[in-house]
Amino acid sequence: AAAEPAPSDESHAQDSILVLADLTFRARLGSADASTALSALVESLGAAAAVTPAYAAIGSAAPAGLEARLGEKLKEELALLEKTKKDAEENLGESEVREALEKIGEFWKRVAEKDKAVAAFEDVMAASVGGGQKLDSVFAIIRIGMAGVDFPLVKANIARAKAMVEKGGDWERRNRLKVYEATYCLSKRDIPTASALFLDSLATFSATELIPYKTFVFYTVVTCMITLDRPTLRDKVASAPEILAAILDTPLLSETFTAFVKCDYKTYMTNLPVLLDHLAADRYMSTHLNYICRELRVVVYSQFLASYASVTLASMSAAFGVSPPFIEREIARFIAAGRINARIDKVRGVIETTRPDVRNAAYLAAIRVGDGLLNRVQKLSRVIDI
Repeated sequence: AAAEPAPSDESHAQDSILVLADLTFRARLGSADASTALSALVESLGAAAAVTPAYAAIGSAAPAGLEARLGEKLKEELALLEKTKKDAEENLGESEVREALEKIGEFWKRVAEKDKAVAAFEDVMAASVGGGQKLDSVFAIIRIGMAGVDFPLVKANIARAKAMVEKGGDWERRNRLKVYEATYCLSKRDIPTASALFLDSLATFSATELIPYKTFVFYTVVTCMITLDRPTLRDKVASAPEILAAILDTPLLSETFTAFVKCDYKTYMTNLPVLLDHLAADRYMSTHLNYICRELRVVVYSQFLASYASVTLASMSAAFGVSPPFIEREIARFIAAGRINARIDKVRGVIETTRPDVRNAAYLAAIRVGDGLLNRVQKLSRVIDI
C-alpha cells in the first residue's frame, strides 16, 4: 500500500507563541539563523520587549527603533479589540461576544503575556457553549504553558481536558489531546508514556498547532527506539506508512533508525553524536540529553549482547567501530548500574551474558509479599487480643 501523505502544516500552522519560544531557545544557543528569524517574527507579531523575553535573545539582530514602533502598534490593536468586544456585548449575540473575547486572548498569547492570555481564554471558555469550543480554549492554555515552561499549568489543564473529553469530546480532539499529553510527558522525561501516546497518535495526528508533523515523527521514532524492543519497533514503527512518508525528510534520523533496526551498529554509533546535537537544539529534549544519550546506548548494547552467550571485547568493539577499552568501560558502567545483565572476564577479554531467572525472581517476590502479609496479620491479631 502506498504511504499516506503527511498532513499539511498550512491548514493549521504551529502556534506562533511556540515558534517564538523555539526560536528564542535556539537563538540563546548561539544560532545566527534563529536570531535573524526571531527578529523578523517578533516584528511581525508585535511582541515588544516589555511583554516577551524573546527580544532579549535577538541582540544585535533587532532593527533600530523596533521596541518603540511595536509599543504604539500594540496599544492601538488592543484598543480596537476592546472596542469590538464592548460593541458585541451591547449590540450583538453570544457567539460574537465569544469571538471578540477569543481575539483578545489570541492577542495576549501572541505577545507572550502569559497571565493575561490565560485569564482571557478562561473568559472565552466561560462564554462558550459547546464542549468542543471549551476544549479548544483549554488547548490554547496548554500551548501557553508549554511555551512558558509552566508545567503545573500544563498538567492541570491536561487533566481538565481529559475530564472534558470523557464527558463527550469528539475523536479529532481526543487524538489531539494524546499528542499534547505525549509532548508534556516528553518534556518531563516520562519517555515510556510519551512513546506510547505518540505511537497511538501516529495514524490520526492533527495537532500541527502544537508541533509540526516532521517534529512529531522525530519524537515518535526517538522515544520508541528507547522503549520498544526490536521486533515491535520493526513492526509498528519501521513499517508504518506514516513514518515512511516523513522520516526521509530527516536523513540523519532515517539512517540512524534504519541502522538500529538492521543491526548496523557501526553506522549507528557514527551517527549517534550528530543525532544528539540535533536533540540538544530541541527545547523539550535538550534538558534530558544525558538521559536520552545513555538510554540510546543501553538499548543498542543490550540488543547486540542478546544474540550471544559470550562475545570477545575485540569482536564487539569491531562491530561498533570503537576501541576495546571504550566498549569495556561502557559495558562495565552499565553492568554496575544494573542496566545490562552480563559480566566481563578481563583475563580472557570476554563479555558473558547472564539471563535473568524470571521464575526465581517471581518466587522471591511472592515470598516477600507473603512475609509482609504475615507481619500485618500478626500485628492485627495482637490488637484484637488486647
